[in-house]
Amino acid sequence: MQIISSLLNLQSQHLKADEQFAASILKESQNRVKSMAMIHENLYQSKDFTHIKFEDYIIRLVYELFYSYYGDADKIRLVVDVDDVNLNMETAVPCGLIVSELFTNSVKYAFPEDREGEIRVSLKQEPGTDDAREFILTVSDDGLGFPPDLDYRNTEPLGLELVNNLIRQIDGNISLDLTQGTKFTVKFKELMYKKRI
Repeated sequence: MQIISSLLNLQSQHLKADEQFAASILKESQNRVKSMAMIHENLYQSKDFTHIKFEDYIIRLVYELFYSYYGDADKIRLVVDVDDVNLNMETAVPCGLIVSELFTNSVKYAFPEDREGEIRVSLKQEPGTDDAREFILTVSDDGLGFPPDLDYRNTEPLGLELVNNLIRQIDGNISLDLTQGTKFTVKFKELMYKKRI
């Protein structure tokens, strides 16, 4: 996956100045590949090769995405609040991509013209659900707000379409709160691990 990410990076360097839209698409694809590669990297460092420590992964992912797109920590404050949980691959990969897409949307669109604000990423395990392993993931910002005329469940941009597909993949549901900026909440259960032969 690192090779794919590097190839996308090389391709984006050969685009001309007037091909910014194509460069943006390549960058987003590169970040999607990077988020999956980071999961595999964490998996190789784990003891049982089936679960990853999700707190470490999310912290690293969020900061790498932030500096990839924005980089000005004086203007935007990041808050990451993730329970100390291990997730299996079937759940970690789609969940990581969901975080990547929603967080990227906040970084790119919530704070135009050097506005200041905060982006928050949270993953909490529901109390008393050790067997079912139910989680609540939130990605929120206090920025400009999600366009009220845009249906996030049925939209053209690939990122939100991907988010909705991934949420279906983990049998979750998503809601949007626009009272203070943009807050996406995803509720899901850990998928059953399928033993590999």
